[in-house]
Amino acid sequence: MIDSLPYPTELRRRLNTEAVACGFDSIGVSRAADSAGEGVNLEAFLAAGRIGDMTWLGEKANRRAHPNALWPEARSIVSLGMNYGPSHSPLEVLARRDLGAISVYAQGRDYHNIVKKRLKRLAQWLLKTAGGEVKVFVDTAPVMEKPVAQRAGTGWQGKHTNLVSRHFGSWLFLGEIFTTLDLPPDEPMADLCGTCNKCREACPTDALPAPRRIDPLRCISYLTIEHKGDISASLADKMGNRIYGCDDCLAVCPWNKFAKPTREPALMAQLSNTAPRLADLARLDDAGFRERFRGSPVRRTGRDRFVRNVLIAIANSGDATLRPLAEQLTEDPSDVVRTAAQHAVRRLAGND
Repeated sequence: MIDSLPYPTELRRRLNTEAVACGFDSIGVSRAADSAGEGVNLEAFLAAGRIGDMTWLGEKANRRAHPNALWPEARSIVSLGMNYGPSHSPLEVLARRDLGAISVYAQGRDYHNIVKKRLKRLAQWLLKTAGGEVKVFVDTAPVMEKPVAQRAGTGWQGKHTNLVSRHFGSWLFLGEIFTTLDLPPDEPMADLCGTCNKCREACPTDALPAPRRIDPLRCISYLTIEHKGDISASLADKMGNRIYGCDDCLAVCPWNKFAKPTREPALMAQLSNTAPRLADLARLDDAGFRERFRGSPVRRTGRDRFVRNVLIAIANSGDATLRPLAEQLTEDPSDVVRTAAQHAVRRLAGND
């Protein structure tokens, strides 16, 4: 039982200080009830029928669109951001076709565990300080994190549909604390993209047909991470050496001039994931894959889909010395690996 509560403004000041102490770089607050319009956008997206293998997007859609449908008692949402800014340009590796490009967010340890641990720590502090009830969420829960973060003043959804921060550019992991406390909300963040279209112009597969509209079925991040089957040659040929995710639309954003490298050691890129050799990755069996990517988000794709991606990069490399390796994998037990290997053999033989 808490005998005396701090004034809301004082509580908010202390909450900000504690958030930084917990390792967060950004904090904002919004009212749980203020979600008008978000449900409409989600309904339109689902109605377009372009979610592919991401069936989880349609599951619990009402809870995703309306925070109070997820937890009716929630009054405030504390939106937290953790900077994972790279110390190098993620576009440099694209010129090295013998190497694989792994998205910046997956070059360090799995952020889900890191962010959630810090959220729980901050939530416990809030409970002890001001009471109420709390729930914490990171990515996998049905929460529309980017609109929530924009309402909390953390940033705005850019024309690539991702969050952009004035202070950290494109590189923020998001998490939320739902609370029954009535905390002073922040002003929503204005859209500062202006006339810039660099992100849309940079997309290798034209997956951004209009500002703030994405076609997931053409997005390399979707294809390399979520998609379970074969990847059509028309898209595979545009993937270059991107084997897990894609950072092109994020990396070219002019607001990244204010970005800074992460201060969190666990989120810093591991050398083995910044530019791994395609030949080494293609040789991974299931046990080797699980060991190689222990504690990494990459592990969630499974060995077969990952080697599929590697073989597509090999096909795009133009390096004929990799053809024998691709030929070996045409006998792989996995259907998606065999198909990608056959495509690579044809490309490297100049027959496709």
